[in-house]
Amino acid sequence: MKIHECQAKELFRRFDIPVPEGLEAGSVDEAREAARKLSVGRIVVKAQIHAGGRGKGGGVKVVEGADAAAAAAEGMLGKPLITHQTGPEGQIVRRLLVEAASPIKQEIYVGLTVDRALGRPVLMVSPSGGMDIEEVADKTPELIFKEAVDPRFGLLPFQGRNLARKLGFGPALQRSAITIFSNVYKLFLALDASLVEINPLVITQDDQLLVLDAKINFDDNALYRHKDIKELEDPFEVDPLELEASKFGLNYIRLDGNIGAMVNGAGLAMATMDLIKQAGAEPANFLDVGGGANAETIGQGFRIILSDERVKAILINIFGGILRLDVLAKGVVEAANTVKVEVPIIVRLEGTNVEEGRRILAGSGLTFEVAKDLKEAADKVAALVRN
Repeated sequence: MKIHECQAKELFRRFDIPVPEGLEAGSVDEAREAARKLSVGRIVVKAQIHAGGRGKGGGVKVVEGADAAAAAAEGMLGKPLITHQTGPEGQIVRRLLVEAASPIKQEIYVGLTVDRALGRPVLMVSPSGGMDIEEVADKTPELIFKEAVDPRFGLLPFQGRNLARKLGFGPALQRSAITIFSNVYKLFLALDASLVEINPLVITQDDQLLVLDAKINFDDNALYRHKDIKELEDPFEVDPLELEASKFGLNYIRLDGNIGAMVNGAGLAMATMDLIKQAGAEPANFLDVGGGANAETIGQGFRIILSDERVKAILINIFGGILRLDVLAKGVVEAANTVKVEVPIIVRLEGTNVEEGRRILAGSGLTFEVAKDLKEAADKVAALVRN
C-alpha cells in the first residue's frame, strides 16, 4: 500500500525524522490559509498523487506569499497531473501539501528496502539526490552506497557512520545522519514498510539535515496489524477494479492488454502472462484467486474481469490442488448468470475433480473452448483476439 508524501511526513515526525513545517490543503482557500499560517516568505505547493516526477510535470511550485500559493493551488486542484509514472492520462490532483521552502546546499538520496537476494533490509544512500535513483543506478552506480542490515541486531551505529563518511559528511553532519538513518530503520521495522525513501534529504544553508520529500510503501500482508495505517489509503489513488478485488481477498492488478486472465497461484499466473505475451497478445490483468477460493470468490473475480471494458477474451487457467475444479466451475457459472458475457472464454483445467468441473461448464450454456495445455490455451485466446 502507498500513501501520500504529506502522510509519510507525519509518520516521520512520529519517529523524530526532521521534516519542514507544512499543512495539507484540499481547496484553494485552504491553500491560502495554510500559507498564511506558515508565516514564511517562500512557499512550496506540492501536488499529492502516488507518482514520482511531480516536479517535472508541474506538480511542485515555489511561490512567494499566500495569494501566490492560492493561485498555484488553483492551477493544480481538480486537474490531471501527467508524469513519467502516471501514463498519458495523468492522475487527478485532489489534495496538496503547502510547505515552508528550505534553502538547499546539497541534495542526498536515502532509501531502505528489502534486498531479496540477501534476504535482509538494505540501507542505500547517494550524493546524487533529487534525481531518479534508477537513472543514477544505471549511469553512475558507483555513487550508490549500501549497508545490509542484520535483522537480529538492527542498523548498527558503525553502519550509519560508514554511509555518512561516504557521503563526505563532517563530524556534526555524521551525528545527525546516523540518528536519521537509525530512525528510518525503526520506522521501517515498526510499521512493516516495504520501502522508505527520502529524495532528497538536504543539507540546508545552515548545515542542518532536512527531509524534503518522503515516500513510504507498506507490506499489504501486514496491514492487519496497523489499522491506523490502513486508514491512510486514498481510494482515489487505487484502480477501482483493484480496490473492488481487495474486498474479496483477490490478488488483482490491472494491466494494459485486452485478455482477461483468471489463474490460481502467483507463479502460475506469471507463467500465464508470459505465454499470452509470447503468443503475440497482451494480458488485461493479473488475477490470482488463490488456492483456497470458494464459489463466491471465483464469481467475484470473474465479474471483476468482465467489468473491464477492454477485455476481448478470457483465459481461465486453473490447476486444481486445494481449489477443486467443480467449485471453480460453479463460481464461473453463477457469475456468468448475473452478468452479460459477450466475449469468448478459453478454459484449461487440470487437477482435483477436473471431470466434474468440465461437466458443469459443458452444461452451463456458456460458450467456451477447452485447451489441453497452457500453451494451446494462450495460442487460442491470442488468435481469438487477433481475429
